[in-house]
Amino acid sequence: MKRKGLKRVAAFILFSAALTGASSALLSQGTSAQRRDCHDDAMRLCGRHVPNVAEITACMTRHRPQLSPACRTHFRR
Repeated sequence: MKRKGLKRVAAFILFSAALTGASSALLSQGTSAQRRDCHDDAMRLCGRHVPNVAEITACMTRHRPQLSPACRTHFRR
């Protein structure tokens, strides 16, 4: 369950960056709360990993202490 949530956040990052070629499946993932809470943190801390979903997820997990409190709730241990 935790991994699924992380993947949704990472998929949202792809959407937010407005990358060309992103699949419609990825565009539909992530909740509005995840998008609202994690977008800025993802771009600030892990933007260099876009569009690699696995790398973004790993980066956000590594940077959990630096995440905003709202985003951190989506990365519970």
